This record gives sequence, structure tokens and C-alpha cells, in this order.
Amino acid sequence: MNIFFKSALLLIVAAFIGECIEFLINMVLARELGEEGLGLYMSILPTILFIVVIASLELPISISKFVAEKEVIYHRSMLMHALRFATICTIVFTVIAIWVLPIIPVFDKYHPLVPWLFILLIPIIAFSSVARGYFMGAQRMGKIAFANFLRRAGQLLLLVILFTFTTFEAEMALLVALCTLIASELLVFSYLFVAFLIQMRVLKREPRAQLSGSKVRKSLLEVSIPTTGLRIFHAATFAIKPFFIKETLVRAGMIDSLAMVQYGKMAGVAFTIGFFPAFIAHSLLIVLIPTVSEAYSKGDLTRLRTLLRKVMLLTAAYGIPAVAVFYFYAEPLTSLFFENSPAIRYLQLLVPYFLFHFFVIPMQAYLIGLGLVKDAFVHALYSTVFSFAMMYVLGSNPHLQMDGIILGMNMGAVLLTFLHYVTICKKIGVNLLLKKI
Repeated sequence: MNIFFKSALLLIVAAFIGECIEFLINMVLARELGEEGLGLYMSILPTILFIVVIASLELPISISKFVAEKEVIYHRSMLMHALRFATICTIVFTVIAIWVLPIIPVFDKYHPLVPWLFILLIPIIAFSSVARGYFMGAQRMGKIAFANFLRRAGQLLLLVILFTFTTFEAEMALLVALCTLIASELLVFSYLFVAFLIQMRVLKREPRAQLSGSKVRKSLLEVSIPTTGLRIFHAATFAIKPFFIKETLVRAGMIDSLAMVQYGKMAGVAFTIGFFPAFIAHSLLIVLIPTVSEAYSKGDLTRLRTLLRKVMLLTAAYGIPAVAVFYFYAEPLTSLFFENSPAIRYLQLLVPYFLFHFFVIPMQAYLIGLGLVKDAFVHALYSTVFSFAMMYVLGSNPHLQMDGIILGMNMGAVLLTFLHYVTICKKIGVNLLLKKI
């Protein structure tokens, strides 16, 4: 338990610094790209996330789970098979991307080089995923923390240098902003993979046992396939959401360009502020997956119950004060981006959405560690369908518009949290008050 909280604290501190840098990144983007450019940047981010999910095949999660559950003597053999598997996946996905990405209409409003930037991202993500999964499973959270910091710091430094010394037209400025994002991923890959190769040399000198490639692939895919399915579903709905929201707002009587600007302010301003504390939840997720997997593989339900209580208390301890600050100080916070912005109201209305997501993230890690990825997928499906339906019904109402969109998002977040929580409690034998049954 002490190792868990030390690892979590390390990741939380590093992630806090990273989120502060992310805040600065979005302020720079808002200033340099303008309202419409920021809207286009935020609208393409879900597509990037979708590509990252496909390229990684959720290997960080499946590898970390394998490493946490198995003895050290099996690690090198498993990692060699994982590298071969990642190589095959990279070749296949790159060929598909070269054929598919340039013809996707999403890229019509962007520079012609943007699809090729995303193709370059595939091998970077695939191989860094193997390294990331090993360090997560081996509880080497210092490397994960530094890699997460490096991504944000690298992008901010590049943005400041490029936009300080050079002036770009709108389309080229957007391309440059996306190039800095890809370059920061390349920087992370370089660091993680070099550290990974050094560790592989260390493992080579240790006693080791061989595993068959089919056994390793089966073990990895048992976790990767349902988890990737879950992430693909999230990424796909996240990618669709900007365009769905825009069309819903147009149906409510808002003009097309204004709808995109409003989404940009919600995603670029309200989401940036509201999800700022989520670095704690994501840090807990990274540490929880191997910790819960190890405890569950040993049948240690007492540890799982104690851990869940502490995670829920910790989430409430930072989540509730955070959303209170968002609600009461929405105006000064949003004015850091744009003066007199409708994002003030968006941030206040989104308070339930942010709070419940702070709980959802660590609970999703619990479900993965308990082998309940399929349940997590079903929950996500139910809550997303319900949320989109409410967003359409309420958002297309001319009297509600964006307020209706946000209310629908809040409803989906509440439903998802409740489904996750009930399933976890049932699995580890506690009631809804976290008392042993």
C-alpha cells in the first residue's frame, strides 16, 4: 500500500506540473490561433486520440498487467514477443492509414500535410507503448512521470520558439501547432525507448525463462482487445462529438461558424479548466491497474476493499473543492483565455460532468484490474447512447442550445459513474457504502 501511494504521489506531482504547462499551451494556442483556429485545433484532437488508441492497441495496459502478475524471469521473453507484435501492428496500421487518412473528409479544412503527420505518429506510439507498459507494470513510475512531463514541456517550448520568432498565416499556424504536438510525442518516444533498451540489457543478464509467442500474444490480447475496443469506442465518440454538437446547434438555429466557435470555447476553455484536476485521477489510474491486478490475482479482497475506500475518499477530497472553485470563480478563470466569454456559463454548468469523471477514471482502472473490461465497455455504451440522445433532444431546442448539450453530457457522466461503482462493489463484496457484505 505504501508503494502504491508513493508511486501515485510521484505521478500526481509530475502530472500537476504537466497540467500547468498544458494550461499555458492552450493559452498560447488561443492567442496565436484565434477563436476559429482554436476550434479547428480542438476538433482534430479527438481524431489524434483515435489514432493513438489504434496504434497502441492498449499495450501499456496489457503489458503492465502481465508484468505485475508474472515473475521477473518471464519479463524479457514477453517483451521480445511484444516488440515483434508491435512491429507487425505498426506495418499493418501504417499501410491502412496511408490509404484511408488522406480521403477522410474531416481533413478538408486542414493543411494537406496534416494526415501525413498522423501517419508518422503510428510507429512512435506503437513502440513507446511497449516501453511504457513495462515501466508501469514494474512500478518504475519515475520514468512514466518524467515522460508525461517531457511531452508537455517539449510542446510548450516549441510553440513559444516558433510563434515568437516567426509569423504564420492561419492555416500554416494550425499546421505548426499540430507539428509541435507530434514532435513532443517523438521526444517522449526517444526517452522511453532508450530507457527501455537499457533495461532489456539488464534483464538479459538476469535468470530468465522462455515463453511461447502464442502464449504471450494470447495473454496480451485477452486484455488488449476488450480494452482497445473500449478506448476505440471512447475515441470514436470523442471524435464524433464536435461535429455532432455543431450539427445539433445548427438544428437549434445557430449558424455553422458560430457553432464551431462555441464548441472551441467549451473544449478549449471550459474543458481545459475543468479537467485540470484530472491529472490526479489519471495518475491513480496508472498505478491502480498493476496494483489491482496483482491483488486480484492473489485473491486479496481485503486489500482491494481498503484500496477502493481510500481512492474514493481521495477523489472526493480533491474533486469537490475543485469543482466548487470552478463554479464560484468561473469568470476570472475563463478570462485568462477570452474576455466576456460564454465559457463562464459552460464551466459552471459542466461542474457535475467534471466531478463524476474524476471518479470514473480510477474506477475504470479498477474494472480493468478485476478483469471486467467487457463490463466497462457495456457501461460506456449505455451511458454514451443515453448522453447523445439527451444532447440531441435538449441541444436542438432553440431555447437551450449549448446549455442543453451540457445537460445531456452531465446525465451521461452520472449514469456511467453509477454503473461502474455498482459493478465494482458487487465484485469485491461490499455494499454501496463500501462496507463488507
